[in-house]
Amino acid sequence: MDEVIRIFQTTNKYDLENGHELVIHSPGVITYKMTILEKHLSSPDTAHGGVIAGFMDCVLGVAALSEAVHTQNLTSTVEFKINYIRPVKLGEEIIGSGKVIHRGKSLIISSGEIRNAKTQELVAMGQGTFNTYPITKKEWINEYKNAGK
Repeated sequence: MDEVIRIFQTTNKYDLENGHELVIHSPGVITYKMTILEKHLSSPDTAHGGVIAGFMDCVLGVAALSEAVHTQNLTSTVEFKINYIRPVKLGEEIIGSGKVIHRGKSLIISSGEIRNAKTQELVAMGQGTFNTYPITKKEWINEYKNAGK
């Protein structure tokens, strides 16, 4: 698992560009952190809903991925739902926590919450379904491993 997650963290440009910080607590249980920057705003002081949705997709998806890699699988999003509870303002740090709630033969379902790191107020909640597929279908992972990166 460690190697696949390390590759994911090194190659995931979306996370890198948005300053996401990932912690995997155990297979299927993760937290992410993110600070709302000016580039994330839809008004002078409030984050765009798409930024929160993108962050939720990461929270839900990496919870699923951290579970799937133990059986040499990767994941892709099939669908997810989000409920927005309150806005996030410029400069606020948010923490997303995700956990796998069901693991089937080819689908994983995870749930997640995003909270304001300072106040612990609920910002959004969501649930997603993720397809699992063999790691061998991604040739670039083997190429990345063999290149010694």
